[in-house]
Amino acid sequence: MQNMEKVGKVTLDLTDYPGQDFYTDGAVEDELLDIVKNHQESEFMRIIAEKKSWPVFYHLSPFRTNIIDWLPFKKTDKVIEIGSGCGAITGALARRAGSVTCIDLSKKRSLVNAYRNREQGNITIKVGNFRDIEPHLDDDFDYVLLIGVFEYGQAYIGGSAPYEDFMRICSRHRKPDGRLIIAIENKFGLKYWAGCREDHLGTYFSGLEGYREGGSARTFTRHGLEAVMERVGIHEYSFYYPYPDYKFMTTIYSDGYLPKKGELSNNLRNFDRERLLLFDERQVFDQIVEEGEFPLFSNSYLLVIGEAPDVLYTKFSNDRAPERAILTRMVRTAQNGIEVRKLPCTEAACGHVKNMQRACGLLTKRYEGTKIDINRCSASGEDIEKGLSFEYCGGVTLESMLDGCLERGDMQGFRSLVSEYMEWLSYGEAAGDENAVSNIDFIFPNILVDGEKWHVIDYEWTFEEKIPAKDIAFRAFYNYTLGGEAREGCKELLFREILGLSDEELARAERAERELQDRVNAGSVSVNGMRELIGNRAYELSGMLSLCHYADAKFVAQLYFDYGGGFCEESSVKLRDCYFAQKDLRFSYDVPADAVRVRIDPCSYMCTVSIRSIMLGDKLYVGEDMETNGFWHSCGSLIFDNEDPNITIDTPGGGRLCVDMEVMELPEILAKGVVQAGRRQSVPERAKKYIKQKLKA
Repeated sequence: MQNMEKVGKVTLDLTDYPGQDFYTDGAVEDELLDIVKNHQESEFMRIIAEKKSWPVFYHLSPFRTNIIDWLPFKKTDKVIEIGSGCGAITGALARRAGSVTCIDLSKKRSLVNAYRNREQGNITIKVGNFRDIEPHLDDDFDYVLLIGVFEYGQAYIGGSAPYEDFMRICSRHRKPDGRLIIAIENKFGLKYWAGCREDHLGTYFSGLEGYREGGSARTFTRHGLEAVMERVGIHEYSFYYPYPDYKFMTTIYSDGYLPKKGELSNNLRNFDRERLLLFDERQVFDQIVEEGEFPLFSNSYLLVIGEAPDVLYTKFSNDRAPERAILTRMVRTAQNGIEVRKLPCTEAACGHVKNMQRACGLLTKRYEGTKIDINRCSASGEDIEKGLSFEYCGGVTLESMLDGCLERGDMQGFRSLVSEYMEWLSYGEAAGDENAVSNIDFIFPNILVDGEKWHVIDYEWTFEEKIPAKDIAFRAFYNYTLGGEAREGCKELLFREILGLSDEELARAERAERELQDRVNAGSVSVNGMRELIGNRAYELSGMLSLCHYADAKFVAQLYFDYGGGFCEESSVKLRDCYFAQKDLRFSYDVPADAVRVRIDPCSYMCTVSIRSIMLGDKLYVGEDMETNGFWHSCGSLIFDNEDPNITIDTPGGGRLCVDMEVMELPEILAKGVVQAGRRQSVPERAKKYIKQKLKA
């Protein structure tokens, strides 16, 4: 058919394409198309690191697929992806499902999608307006996906109830037992309260204020989404909570497994824009978790309409070298219990997962007969040939217990826990080399304290060699003290008193930890590392307050009134909020009728002042009407080589004083040099005449 095109094995259906793209991001789409045409997917991360570009990272990063990689797709599933864009998740869907139908308005973006997935023969991309394509779609899809699309319901559907209509229309294209998947930002997400800009508008607090200034997108709270579903008549659904957000998710929680205190510490994710840091999100998340309000403040939602998956929790550790990329999943079992599974994200990581089973045996032998319980694992359950199943352990993390001591000011309890940790960390260290085994992940979050048992739930990084307990303890202490101000205050105790490290030894240990992380990543750039490469800044509240105090002192003018006895502080007023763009001084002030003179102090630093106008009532003051301790330059400006610049005018009878001038700070050497040179030229009278002519003009 003439309305069909092929890009490799991918089919582009242009039946409803209007002939031009009405939505484009401009030149970056040409750049993306060039990349996917001429490079393999395995090269994308290298290119992303080289480009240091948010759009390139956003559209081509393999970590975008985390948001759907935890869902239980089958190779027989029929999937439709509405708003597929440049194909960030299309390839992952095609690898796991039977067929994938994509819909997107832009042909350029659809070409990017097609070229990057050209080896996949089960993808059809329909290009055009959703409203034109939708009436011809099948109604037997196993999955209908709207990833970052539902918020554009007004643009897709229009009408008086666009979001209800959009949900109703999309839902009718799934099988009776199919699922509708919606990934969307939460407009009450904590990151927006903390100072991140609204994702779609790029402005501060827009969603929190109800989008009162308009815009093309609308996000929702959980209650808002539930209200839409209620109006549509949908009652079977489940909420999941991608963290830090759905775009670059590392962890997904559910109502069956919500985050614990101390887990939500990866919050600095402003890849695309600068942001404010109004408070420590980790500390606030801890309070939210403690109060049971996490669903209200989760940064994003993933809404599953239809039967809930068995998955309760998934954590991705896949921004590493391919041979170490894994995920950890908690699933509800048939007996209504919980099973923990670790699975490789790549074929290359299968050996890494398999090694954990051997590590379990070695560590169990080392700690036999003690309170240290190594979480048992077995090659059973899902992906039996690749993954491992672990018992689900109860208890409280050692990290949380230490935090509790700090919150209560119980330093004795804190020391006692750390002392016991050091005791068990060193246990068996004196054994012969034939029993050498070291778990360098023996860190506080990986230890669950349950009564008299200390469950070690993660021993991924176990080596058959003797690594000094002091070195492993440093890792635990180092990572712990990165988690906030209270923890940071324990550095002296942990590093100096307990480990006895000198400044040189501490610096060497920190370098070793960074080198270890580099080896884990094998040169690849992590998602966290990309924020540093892209370079958008985060402005802390302390810095903003300092700037405000600085501006409050610097950008202020002062008026002194002479009632016949001269000028004094008691007869003066400070004018704030009178500076614009930090240089334009404009104000109006009613001068008392009994004041005979007014002195205008524009600032308190050396500067140049260009007077646009000084008026009292209808009187315009020119150079010869003013007294000043500044120097009239031949250009017509006043130069002040002192930190008390002032201009005095006579004001008999008072009236409305209006001032408009430009004030620019000068370095001392420049201010004094200009004044000295000018005085040698003897031009003050000529300057006054120039000012007079200029102001009259």
